[in-house]
Amino acid sequence: MEYLDFKSKYLKRKELRQTETLVYLSPDKVGSEPFTTSEIIAKCAEVEHHTITRLLRKHKPDFEEFGVYGFEIHKPSGGSVGGRPHMIYHLNEPQATLLLTYLKNTEPVREFKKNLVRQFFLMRAELQKRAIRRAELKPIRRELTDVIREKTDNPWAYKNFTDLAYRAAIGKTAAQLRKEREASATVVAADYMHADELLAVAKAQNQIAVLLEMGMDYQQVKMMMLARRVVGKIA
Repeated sequence: MEYLDFKSKYLKRKELRQTETLVYLSPDKVGSEPFTTSEIIAKCAEVEHHTITRLLRKHKPDFEEFGVYGFEIHKPSGGSVGGRPHMIYHLNEPQATLLLTYLKNTEPVREFKKNLVRQFFLMRAELQKRAIRRAELKPIRRELTDVIREKTDNPWAYKNFTDLAYRAAIGKTAAQLRKEREASATVVAADYMHADELLAVAKAQNQIAVLLEMGMDYQQVKMMMLARRVVGKIA
């Protein structure tokens, strides 16, 4: 009975770990480097966080062979008694892999290694897809620009149709997306979009260009595009 209880707890813990987010991007944009944190490693490997940070300080030259690792300062939560601010380190894939070699090869550590490898792989695949979609979007955007220039002399037309494409594809304008993802107002919104969003926007811009070539004005195109939202419909 004790064995069954242990096995049930282990399987439940394993299932939770496989769905937990272990790898992040900051900022969440094309070109960013995926990372995990010392806090995540400590939690999932079931070791004290100060053990992880001690290893990072002790072997700092080894880790810096794979890049300079950043950190963030976490202060105690409001209303808590005692406690001091502590550093949480950001580690790229080689640094995280090296750190795990310094830990005992326990069951939690082995399980965490597998899940971390999976998530780094998935994040790299997502970034590669984003880069491809980003490149595919450029000629479609140029084509839309040419059609707009041919069909109207309104100086705001390109912005209006671009925002329309974003709204039809992902339900928000470029400015709203930048604000949501804490990006500067001067950056290219497409750099902060996920692969499926880029594909949906590309389709929307292509549809707008076709509708303009058919002789429709902005209001007619808007009615058509917003009535046929293309989110998730990549046909």
